[in-house]
Formats: sequence, C-alpha cells, structure tokens
Amino acid sequence: MKGKFSKCFHFLIDIIYDFKYDKSMMKKENKQQRAYRIIKARIVEKVYAPGQRIVIDQLSRELATSSIPIREAIRQLEAEGLIEYKHNVGPVVAPINESEYYDNLKILGVLEGYAAALSAPYISAAKIMKLKELNERMKEALEYFDIHLFAKLNAEFHQLITRECQSKILYDTIAGIWKKLDSIRGIGSTLYSVRVKESIEEHERIIFLLEKKSDLKELEMFVREHKFKTADDFERRRSLRMESTGEN
Repeated sequence: MKGKFSKCFHFLIDIIYDFKYDKSMMKKENKQQRAYRIIKARIVEKVYAPGQRIVIDQLSRELATSSIPIREAIRQLEAEGLIEYKHNVGPVVAPINESEYYDNLKILGVLEGYAAALSAPYISAAKIMKLKELNERMKEALEYFDIHLFAKLNAEFHQLITRECQSKILYDTIAGIWKKLDSIRGIGSTLYSVRVKESIEEHERIIFLLEKKSDLKELEMFVREHKFKTADDFERRRSLRMESTGEN
C-alpha cells in the first residue's frame, strides 16, 4: 500500500512540474533533459529525501527509457551538488547544507551588483517592460502563496538583467551560483517572511534605476544590498530556528 501511495505521489509531482514547465521547452527536451527535470523536481520538493538512494533501473521503468539518459541526468545533478555517489551504494540524494546558502547569496550579491552596472546600458525598453511584468507576476504568486513560482520568477528577474552584462565569464559564474542555491532544498519554506514583500518593492527600485539611466554605482550598490538583505534575513531566521530546536 505504501509503495502505491509513493508512486501516486511521484506521479502527481511530475504532473505539477509538467504543468508549470514552459510547454515550448518541453517539446524540445530530449530523454536526458526530461529525466534531469523530473529527478531534480523530486529532490527539490523533498519527494526524494537527503541520503535516499536513486534507483536507476526503477527510474528507467517509470520514464520508459534506457538507463543511459538516467545516468547522464544523474551525472549532471551530481555536478550541481544535488546527488553524490557512495561506495557500494551508488547515487544518493546529497545532504542539505544550509550554511552555504548565506555565503553563496553574499557572493551572488557582489557579482549581480557588478553585472547590473555592466548590463544597464544594454537594457532596452522592451526588457524594462518584461521586468515590470515579472515583478507583477511575483506579486500575484505571493497572493496565492505559490512560493515556488515566486522563486522561479525572482530568478528570471535577476537573470534577465545579468544576461546583458556582456561578459560570458561573469554570467556563467552567476548562473553557477544559482545552481548551487538549487541544491539547498526546502529553502522555499524559509521565504515566507516580510522579506518577500520587501524584495518586490526593491525590484521596483531596481527597475526605476534602470529605466531612468541612473548612476551606475548607485545601481550596483543597491542590487548588492538587495541580495545582502535576503542573505541576512535567511541567516537570522535560520539561527532562531536552530536555537528553538537545539540544532547544532
């Protein structure tokens, strides 16, 4: 009975992610990309718990594919820190390291601030409109308590800006840190705080600075501080939780 419930739960999670996932992208994805998307979704949603073994043969049957795409997807997720290999066990879901979240957000703040200043001259009116649209959709997501959609839109907002920085090395480094942040599962629940509303308001300020072609140093420092505040808020609430639960 437990096995049937687990299969049902996996199936529902996959349907939800298929629904939220961009349909145009789904049509283009190959077997390895589909396997990657589904396994990652299950890890992020805690369907697969830290330390749980990833059974390749079982996934092959579920996804109606050979083991090759599954293994390729697992290698990609291992590179992102979501999966690790254990001797005599095989691939397992990597443990959660929340302490890395704070450090990565601080680094991201410095890099995104610099990238925003570099990107500013190349942000077109059409991209400004897209940023406004993303921020409005974030407001709606918050009203419906859809924190996963909120997080996805937040990432799109910042990536739209940094993508114009004219430096592939800088953009790839930033993208790599975003992937690291994905490896810290369960982070969505920590976003339920006054900080999410503040974040939307700060996005409006970022849009204003970009649209008015404001001083680049002011823009860089504001974007940096925007991310620093999120890092500090997360660390404060994590410390309070650890104190209340007696965690080390």
